[in-house]
Amino acid sequence: MRRIAALPVLLICLFSLAACEKEREDRSNIYSVYYVSNSETKTEMHEYYMEEETVEDQVKELLNALATTPAKLEYKAPLNMGFQVQSVDVNSGKVYLDVTESYYNLSVTTEVLVRACIVRTLTQLSQINFVSITVNGNPLLDSLGNIVTTMNRDQFIENDGNAINTYEEVKLKLYFANEAGDQLIAANRTKEYLTNISLEKLIVEELIKGPNREGLYPTINPSTKVASVTVRDGVCYVNLDETFLNQPYTVTPEATIYSITNSLVELSNVNHVQISINGDNSGIYREKYSLTTYFERNLDIVTTLE
Repeated sequence: MRRIAALPVLLICLFSLAACEKEREDRSNIYSVYYVSNSETKTEMHEYYMEEETVEDQVKELLNALATTPAKLEYKAPLNMGFQVQSVDVNSGKVYLDVTESYYNLSVTTEVLVRACIVRTLTQLSQINFVSITVNGNPLLDSLGNIVTTMNRDQFIENDGNAINTYEEVKLKLYFANEAGDQLIAANRTKEYLTNISLEKLIVEELIKGPNREGLYPTINPSTKVASVTVRDGVCYVNLDETFLNQPYTVTPEATIYSITNSLVELSNVNHVQISINGDNSGIYREKYSLTTYFERNLDIVTTLE
């Protein structure tokens, strides 16, 4: 009798497990599509059921969703705001979008929000890590005239939109080369920066700009472009373009590597640094340093300004 009584309970459990499994399978095709609020001050996320299976088709489906105005008209579709996407290319984990010149008619705040929506929506796909936007085939420029390089989702933080163009003052400790180019000298720099840029990226950009004090010398090719700078579990991943490999200065490879590393680990959330070139860390920097290495602080190479 006990076995017979237990049978309905067992069947209920089996049905519940099957239902849960089906729900998990159904959720695997649920993605988030980001829209711009009607006030154009923040982004809004809505769930979307993906139908396509190949990454190329999934990218096109998500772009179509980004161009479709929500039924409730509570939000704005980021790809339906006065400009058009002219071409889409998916290659090696990156999506390349080319848009029309009217993209520049967007206000400064709205333009950043549109970019955030596009990048955060597309990089949910496991095979897509970066997004690049061009305007009529030319590099996208931000409100300050700087080239907007390849972007990933970590470059866009959640905020209410009011902080997008907020400036804050920060004190950085940067390491530049001595005259011989074989040691590093620490230099303090006070900088006002846009808060939608991470401190890690700001540090790398300031190192590329070079020193502003006599007796200090640059360590990085000034033409180097920053593709992305992200931090995960205490590791700062610095992704630069191939120009970084060309060293126009008389600087040792140690000075360049630890100029970047020592400057970044001054931040409390960074313990190690890994450098890649266009997303690839399989190379050797100047025939000495494997880019698979997680570099740590090196104070042996640090000296003082005489």
